Amino acid sequence: MSKVFKKTSGNGHIALYLGKRDFVDHVDSVEVVDGVVKVDPSGLNGRKVFVYLACAFRYGSEDLDVIGLSFRRDIWIQYVQVYPPVDGNATKSPMQESLLKKVGEQGCPFSFKMPTNLPCSVSLQPGPNDAGKACGVDFEVKAYLANTASNPDEVIEKKDTCRLMIRKIQYAPANNKSGPKADISKQFMMTDKPVNLEASLEKEIYYHGDPITVTVKVKNETSKVVKKIRVSVEQLTNVALYSSDTYTKTVCSEEFGETINANSTFEKSFQITPLLSNNKEKRGLSVDGRLKDEDTHLASTTLLQSQGDKEMQGIIVSYKVKVTLMVSGGGLLGGLTGSDVTVELPLTLMSPKPAGECTFNNLNV
Repeated sequence: MSKVFKKTSGNGHIALYLGKRDFVDHVDSVEVVDGVVKVDPSGLNGRKVFVYLACAFRYGSEDLDVIGLSFRRDIWIQYVQVYPPVDGNATKSPMQESLLKKVGEQGCPFSFKMPTNLPCSVSLQPGPNDAGKACGVDFEVKAYLANTASNPDEVIEKKDTCRLMIRKIQYAPANNKSGPKADISKQFMMTDKPVNLEASLEKEIYYHGDPITVTVKVKNETSKVVKKIRVSVEQLTNVALYSSDTYTKTVCSEEFGETINANSTFEKSFQITPLLSNNKEKRGLSVDGRLKDEDTHLASTTLLQSQGDKEMQGIIVSYKVKVTLMVSGGGLLGGLTGSDVTVELPLTLMSPKPAGECTFNNLNV
Protein backbone atom coordinates (compact mmCIF):
# COMPACT_ATOMS: atom_id res chain seq x y z
CA MET A 1 0.00 0.00 0.00
CA SER A 2 1.83 3.09 -1.28
CA LYS A 3 -0.48 5.77 0.13
CA VAL A 4 -2.91 6.15 3.02
CA PHE A 5 -5.78 8.63 3.00
CA LYS A 6 -6.58 10.04 6.44
CA LYS A 7 -9.06 12.54 7.85
CA THR A 8 -9.26 13.44 11.55
CA SER A 9 -12.30 14.89 13.32
CA GLY A 10 -12.16 18.42 14.68
CA ASN A 11 -12.06 17.18 18.28
CA GLY A 12 -9.30 14.68 17.48
CA HIS A 13 -11.16 11.72 18.99
CA ILE A 14 -11.66 9.77 15.73
CA ALA A 15 -9.68 9.48 12.52
CA LEU A 16 -10.78 7.83 9.26
CA TYR A 17 -8.25 5.81 7.23
CA LEU A 18 -8.64 4.45 3.68
CA GLY A 19 -6.03 2.68 1.56
CA LYS A 20 -7.51 4.00 -1.71
CA ARG A 21 -10.28 6.24 -2.97
CA ASP A 22 -11.15 4.65 -6.33
CA PHE A 23 -13.33 1.54 -6.21
CA VAL A 24 -14.00 -0.40 -9.41
CA ASP A 25 -17.44 -1.46 -10.59
CA HIS A 26 -17.04 -4.74 -12.52
CA VAL A 27 -20.72 -4.58 -13.65
CA ASP A 28 -21.67 -7.85 -11.88
CA SER A 29 -19.91 -6.83 -8.64
CA VAL A 30 -18.28 -3.81 -7.01
CA GLU A 31 -15.06 -3.70 -5.02
CA VAL A 32 -15.63 -3.72 -1.26
CA VAL A 33 -15.04 -0.38 0.45
CA ASP A 34 -12.95 -1.19 3.52
CA GLY A 35 -11.05 0.96 5.97
CA VAL A 36 -10.26 1.63 9.61
CA VAL A 37 -11.35 4.22 12.18
CA LYS A 38 -8.92 5.12 14.97
CA VAL A 39 -10.92 5.75 18.14
CA ASP A 40 -9.87 7.52 21.35
CA PRO A 41 -12.42 6.20 23.87
CA SER A 42 -11.62 8.90 26.43
CA GLY A 43 -13.46 11.55 24.44
CA LEU A 44 -16.65 9.68 23.56
CA ASN A 45 -18.70 10.60 26.68
CA GLY A 46 -20.79 7.46 26.39
CA ARG A 47 -21.42 7.87 22.65
CA LYS A 48 -20.72 5.30 19.97
CA VAL A 49 -18.73 5.54 16.75
CA PHE A 50 -20.49 4.89 13.45
CA VAL A 51 -19.44 4.95 9.80
CA TYR A 52 -21.69 5.33 6.80
CA LEU A 53 -21.18 5.03 3.07
CA ALA A 54 -23.59 7.16 1.05
CA CYS A 55 -24.22 7.52 -2.66
CA ALA A 56 -26.02 10.79 -3.28
CA PHE A 57 -27.15 13.09 -6.06
CA ARG A 58 -26.17 16.69 -5.44
CA TYR A 59 -28.35 19.15 -7.34
CA GLY A 60 -27.34 22.41 -5.67
CA SER A 61 -24.43 23.95 -3.82
CA GLU A 62 -24.23 23.54 -0.06
CA ASP A 63 -23.77 27.32 0.05
CA LEU A 64 -27.41 27.71 -0.99
CA ASP A 65 -28.67 25.79 2.05
CA VAL A 66 -29.69 28.86 4.06
CA ILE A 67 -33.27 27.97 4.97
CA GLY A 68 -32.88 24.34 5.94
CA LEU A 69 -33.41 22.94 2.45
CA SER A 70 -31.34 19.96 1.36
CA PHE A 71 -29.84 20.11 -2.11
CA ARG A 72 -28.68 16.51 -1.83
CA ARG A 73 -30.70 13.34 -2.20
CA ASP A 74 -29.36 10.03 -0.88
CA ILE A 75 -29.69 7.29 -3.48
CA TRP A 76 -28.25 4.61 -1.19
CA ILE A 77 -26.81 4.70 2.34
CA GLN A 78 -25.53 2.04 4.75
CA TYR A 79 -24.45 2.37 8.39
CA VAL A 80 -22.12 0.27 10.54
CA GLN A 81 -21.15 0.62 14.20
CA VAL A 82 -17.40 0.35 14.71
CA TYR A 83 -17.11 1.21 18.44
CA PRO A 84 -17.91 -0.48 20.69
CA PRO A 85 -17.29 -3.29 18.16
CA VAL A 86 -20.29 -5.52 17.50
CA ASP A 87 -18.43 -8.20 15.53
CA GLY A 88 -14.95 -8.53 16.94
CA ASN A 89 -14.22 -11.81 15.14
CA ALA A 90 -14.95 -10.63 11.59
CA THR A 91 -12.36 -11.60 8.98
CA LYS A 92 -10.14 -8.66 8.07
CA SER A 93 -9.12 -7.87 4.51
CA PRO A 94 -5.45 -7.42 3.56
CA MET A 95 -6.15 -3.68 3.22
CA GLN A 96 -7.51 -3.53 6.77
CA GLU A 97 -4.58 -5.56 8.13
CA SER A 98 -2.17 -3.06 6.58
CA LEU A 99 -4.08 -0.08 7.97
CA LEU A 100 -4.31 -1.64 11.45
CA LYS A 101 -0.52 -2.01 11.53
CA LYS A 102 -0.28 1.72 10.96
CA VAL A 103 -3.10 2.77 13.31
CA GLY A 104 -2.37 0.43 16.21
CA GLU A 105 -4.63 -1.01 18.90
CA GLN A 106 -7.18 1.81 18.67
CA GLY A 107 -8.07 0.85 15.10
CA CYS A 108 -11.59 -0.40 14.37
CA PRO A 109 -12.13 -1.94 10.90
CA PHE A 110 -15.25 -1.48 8.77
CA SER A 111 -16.40 -2.55 5.30
CA PHE A 112 -19.26 -1.88 2.91
CA LYS A 113 -20.54 -3.87 -0.04
CA MET A 114 -22.24 -1.68 -2.64
CA PRO A 115 -25.08 -3.04 -4.80
CA THR A 116 -24.48 -3.28 -8.55
CA ASN A 117 -27.29 -0.88 -9.51
CA LEU A 118 -25.65 2.28 -8.19
CA PRO A 119 -24.41 4.87 -10.70
CA CYS A 120 -20.76 5.76 -11.11
CA SER A 121 -19.23 9.03 -9.93
CA VAL A 122 -20.29 11.66 -12.46
CA SER A 123 -20.41 15.47 -12.27
CA LEU A 124 -22.39 17.90 -14.38
CA GLN A 125 -20.02 20.57 -15.67
CA PRO A 126 -20.88 24.01 -14.26
CA GLY A 127 -21.14 27.04 -16.46
CA PRO A 128 -18.31 29.60 -16.67
CA ASN A 129 -19.96 31.84 -14.05
CA ASP A 130 -21.29 29.12 -11.73
CA ALA A 131 -19.83 28.96 -8.22
CA GLY A 132 -19.82 26.21 -5.61
CA LYS A 133 -19.62 22.46 -5.89
CA ALA A 134 -20.79 20.88 -9.14
CA CYS A 135 -24.03 18.91 -9.31
CA GLY A 136 -23.77 15.18 -9.84
CA VAL A 137 -23.38 11.78 -8.18
CA ASP A 138 -20.82 11.38 -5.42
CA PHE A 139 -19.85 8.84 -2.77
CA GLU A 140 -18.91 9.73 0.81
CA VAL A 141 -17.46 7.72 3.68
CA LYS A 142 -18.16 9.45 6.99
CA ALA A 143 -17.22 8.52 10.56
CA TYR A 144 -19.01 10.25 13.44
CA LEU A 145 -19.87 10.17 17.15
CA ALA A 146 -23.53 9.65 18.03
CA ASN A 147 -25.88 7.78 20.33
CA THR A 148 -27.64 6.06 17.42
CA ALA A 149 -26.69 5.51 13.80
CA SER A 150 -29.39 7.58 12.09
CA ASN A 151 -31.66 9.43 14.48
CA PRO A 152 -32.92 12.52 12.60
CA ASP A 153 -33.53 14.33 15.91
CA GLU A 154 -29.97 13.87 17.15
CA VAL A 155 -27.69 16.82 16.45
CA ILE A 156 -24.20 15.74 15.37
CA GLU A 157 -21.67 18.55 15.52
CA LYS A 158 -19.17 18.94 12.71
CA LYS A 159 -16.25 18.57 15.13
CA ASP A 160 -17.49 15.05 15.90
CA THR A 161 -17.24 13.93 12.26
CA CYS A 162 -14.61 13.16 9.62
CA ARG A 163 -15.23 12.21 6.02
CA LEU A 164 -13.51 11.24 2.79
CA MET A 165 -14.98 11.36 -0.70
CA ILE A 166 -14.43 8.24 -2.84
CA ARG A 167 -15.19 7.35 -6.45
CA LYS A 168 -17.01 4.43 -8.02
CA ILE A 169 -15.54 3.93 -11.50
CA GLN A 170 -15.73 1.56 -14.46
CA TYR A 171 -12.97 0.63 -16.88
CA ALA A 172 -13.27 -0.58 -20.44
CA PRO A 173 -13.68 -4.35 -20.87
CA ALA A 174 -10.58 -6.27 -21.91
CA ASN A 175 -12.07 -7.71 -25.10
CA ASN A 176 -12.77 -5.12 -27.78
CA LYS A 177 -15.16 -6.42 -30.42
CA SER A 178 -15.78 -5.21 -33.94
CA GLY A 179 -17.73 -1.99 -34.12
CA PRO A 180 -21.41 -1.41 -34.91
CA LYS A 181 -22.80 -0.83 -38.38
CA ALA A 182 -26.02 0.88 -39.47
CA ASP A 183 -27.60 1.83 -42.78
CA ILE A 184 -30.56 3.75 -44.14
CA SER A 185 -32.20 4.32 -47.52
CA LYS A 186 -34.07 7.54 -48.16
CA GLN A 187 -36.17 8.64 -51.11
CA PHE A 188 -36.82 12.28 -51.90
CA MET A 189 -39.71 14.16 -53.37
CA MET A 190 -39.82 13.89 -57.16
CA THR A 191 -37.42 10.92 -57.23
CA ASP A 192 -38.14 7.22 -57.55
CA LYS A 193 -34.78 5.92 -56.32
CA PRO A 194 -33.05 6.39 -52.95
CA VAL A 195 -29.81 7.55 -51.44
CA ASN A 196 -28.28 4.62 -49.53
CA LEU A 197 -26.07 5.50 -46.54
CA GLU A 198 -24.06 3.03 -44.47
CA ALA A 199 -21.79 3.94 -41.54
CA SER A 200 -19.64 1.77 -39.29
CA LEU A 201 -17.04 2.00 -36.51
CA GLU A 202 -13.91 -0.11 -36.67
CA LYS A 203 -14.24 -1.24 -33.02
CA GLU A 204 -16.79 -1.26 -30.22
CA ILE A 205 -14.85 0.64 -27.53
CA TYR A 206 -12.81 3.81 -27.82
CA TYR A 207 -10.63 5.34 -25.10
CA HIS A 208 -10.89 8.98 -24.05
CA GLY A 209 -8.67 11.11 -26.28
CA ASP A 210 -8.34 8.55 -29.07
CA PRO A 211 -9.56 9.45 -32.58
CA ILE A 212 -12.75 7.67 -33.64
CA THR A 213 -12.67 6.24 -37.15
CA VAL A 214 -16.03 6.29 -38.95
CA THR A 215 -16.32 4.58 -42.33
CA VAL A 216 -19.00 6.01 -44.61
CA LYS A 217 -20.39 4.30 -47.72
CA VAL A 218 -22.88 6.03 -50.01
CA LYS A 219 -24.76 4.82 -53.06
CA ASN A 220 -26.51 7.80 -54.61
CA GLU A 221 -29.12 6.52 -57.07
CA THR A 222 -30.84 9.91 -57.41
CA SER A 223 -30.25 12.97 -59.56
CA LYS A 224 -29.30 14.97 -56.47
CA VAL A 225 -25.83 15.90 -55.24
CA VAL A 226 -24.47 15.39 -51.74
CA LYS A 227 -22.64 18.62 -50.89
CA LYS A 228 -21.19 17.83 -47.45
CA ILE A 229 -20.86 15.09 -44.86
CA ARG A 230 -21.19 15.91 -41.18
CA VAL A 231 -19.86 13.50 -38.53
CA SER A 232 -20.71 14.25 -34.89
CA VAL A 233 -20.67 12.66 -31.44
CA GLU A 234 -23.51 13.29 -29.01
CA GLN A 235 -23.51 12.65 -25.26
CA LEU A 236 -26.81 11.48 -23.79
CA THR A 237 -27.21 12.03 -20.03
CA ASN A 238 -30.13 10.27 -18.40
CA VAL A 239 -30.89 11.77 -14.97
CA ALA A 240 -33.06 9.25 -13.15
CA LEU A 241 -34.35 10.58 -9.83
CA TYR A 242 -37.93 11.62 -9.24
CA SER A 243 -38.48 11.20 -12.97
CA SER A 244 -36.29 10.16 -15.86
CA ASP A 245 -35.02 12.96 -18.11
CA THR A 246 -32.48 12.69 -20.93
CA TYR A 247 -30.30 15.59 -22.05
CA THR A 248 -28.38 15.50 -25.33
CA LYS A 249 -25.28 17.59 -26.00
CA THR A 250 -23.02 17.54 -29.05
CA VAL A 251 -19.41 17.08 -27.89
CA CYS A 252 -17.76 16.93 -31.32
CA SER A 253 -18.92 17.84 -34.82
CA GLU A 254 -17.00 18.23 -38.08
CA GLU A 255 -18.12 18.89 -41.64
CA PHE A 256 -16.24 17.44 -44.57
CA GLY A 257 -16.57 18.98 -48.01
CA GLU A 258 -17.06 15.75 -49.91
CA THR A 259 -19.16 15.97 -53.07
CA ILE A 260 -21.07 12.87 -54.14
CA ASN A 261 -22.52 13.35 -57.59
CA ALA A 262 -25.78 11.95 -58.91
CA ASN A 263 -25.81 8.23 -59.71
CA SER A 264 -22.46 7.54 -58.12
CA THR A 265 -20.93 5.70 -55.18
CA PHE A 266 -18.60 6.87 -52.41
CA GLU A 267 -16.57 5.29 -49.62
CA LYS A 268 -14.21 6.98 -47.17
CA SER A 269 -13.14 6.86 -43.51
CA PHE A 270 -13.23 9.98 -41.33
CA GLN A 271 -11.68 10.62 -37.93
CA ILE A 272 -13.05 12.80 -35.13
CA THR A 273 -11.92 13.14 -31.50
CA PRO A 274 -14.35 14.24 -28.76
CA LEU A 275 -12.43 16.06 -26.01
CA LEU A 276 -13.52 17.83 -22.84
CA SER A 277 -10.97 20.56 -23.58
CA ASN A 278 -13.12 21.60 -26.56
CA ASN A 279 -16.30 21.71 -24.45
CA LYS A 280 -15.27 23.68 -21.36
CA GLU A 281 -18.07 26.24 -21.81
CA LYS A 282 -20.94 23.74 -22.03
CA ARG A 283 -22.99 23.84 -18.85
CA GLY A 284 -24.52 20.52 -17.81
CA LEU A 285 -22.11 18.31 -19.75
CA SER A 286 -21.41 15.04 -17.90
CA VAL A 287 -17.79 14.53 -16.84
CA ASP A 288 -16.20 11.76 -14.84
CA GLY A 289 -16.24 12.44 -11.10
CA ARG A 290 -13.11 14.04 -9.71
CA LEU A 291 -11.51 14.31 -6.29
CA LYS A 292 -10.57 17.91 -5.39
CA ASP A 293 -9.49 19.88 -8.49
CA GLU A 294 -7.75 17.21 -10.49
CA ASP A 295 -8.17 16.98 -14.25
CA THR A 296 -10.93 14.80 -15.65
CA HIS A 297 -12.50 14.03 -19.02
CA LEU A 298 -15.88 13.44 -20.61
CA ALA A 299 -17.96 11.03 -18.57
CA SER A 300 -17.44 7.40 -19.49
CA THR A 301 -20.22 5.31 -20.95
CA THR A 302 -22.21 3.66 -18.15
CA LEU A 303 -22.06 -0.13 -18.42
CA LEU A 304 -25.21 -1.85 -17.17
CA GLN A 305 -25.56 -5.40 -15.92
CA SER A 306 -28.34 -6.05 -18.42
CA GLN A 307 -30.23 -4.13 -21.08
CA GLY A 308 -33.34 -4.31 -18.91
CA ASP A 309 -31.75 -2.83 -15.80
CA LYS A 310 -34.19 -0.02 -15.10
CA GLU A 311 -33.55 0.21 -11.37
CA MET A 312 -30.43 2.37 -11.54
CA GLN A 313 -30.88 5.90 -10.23
CA GLY A 314 -28.60 8.89 -10.60
CA ILE A 315 -26.84 9.62 -13.87
CA ILE A 316 -26.52 7.17 -16.78
CA VAL A 317 -24.29 8.26 -19.67
CA SER A 318 -24.23 7.01 -23.26
CA TYR A 319 -22.91 8.25 -26.60
CA LYS A 320 -23.82 8.00 -30.26
CA VAL A 321 -22.12 8.88 -33.54
CA LYS A 322 -24.27 10.62 -36.16
CA VAL A 323 -23.39 10.71 -39.86
CA THR A 324 -25.39 13.17 -41.93
CA LEU A 325 -25.37 13.66 -45.71
CA MET A 326 -26.39 17.20 -46.70
CA VAL A 327 -28.20 16.77 -50.01
CA SER A 328 -28.91 19.66 -52.36
CA GLY A 329 -32.32 20.08 -53.89
CA GLY A 330 -31.49 20.90 -57.48
CA GLY A 331 -34.04 21.27 -60.26
CA LEU A 332 -36.85 23.85 -60.39
CA LEU A 333 -38.02 23.23 -56.80
CA GLY A 334 -34.56 23.82 -55.35
CA GLY A 335 -34.41 23.48 -51.58
CA LEU A 336 -37.95 22.15 -51.34
CA THR A 337 -36.74 18.76 -52.53
CA GLY A 338 -33.44 18.79 -50.63
CA SER A 339 -32.97 17.17 -47.29
CA ASP A 340 -30.54 15.44 -44.97
CA VAL A 341 -29.88 11.72 -44.66
CA THR A 342 -28.80 10.67 -41.17
CA VAL A 343 -27.73 7.41 -39.59
CA GLU A 344 -26.75 6.81 -35.94
CA LEU A 345 -24.30 4.41 -34.28
CA PRO A 346 -23.87 3.58 -30.59
CA LEU A 347 -20.45 4.57 -29.20
CA THR A 348 -18.75 3.25 -26.06
CA LEU A 349 -16.27 5.80 -24.69
CA MET A 350 -14.24 4.75 -21.63
CA SER A 351 -10.86 4.72 -19.88
CA PRO A 352 -8.56 1.71 -20.21
CA LYS A 353 -7.86 -0.48 -17.22
CA PRO A 354 -4.71 0.73 -15.43
CA ALA A 355 -1.91 -1.77 -14.94
CA GLY A 356 -2.56 -3.90 -11.89
CA GLU A 357 -6.35 -3.50 -11.91
CA CYS A 358 -8.65 -6.44 -12.58
CA THR A 359 -11.32 -6.07 -15.24
CA PHE A 360 -14.48 -7.68 -16.63
CA ASN A 361 -15.49 -9.06 -19.98
CA ASN A 362 -19.25 -8.57 -20.23
CA LEU A 363 -20.48 -5.40 -21.90
CA ASN A 364 -24.05 -4.15 -21.85
CA VAL A 365 -24.51 -0.45 -22.52
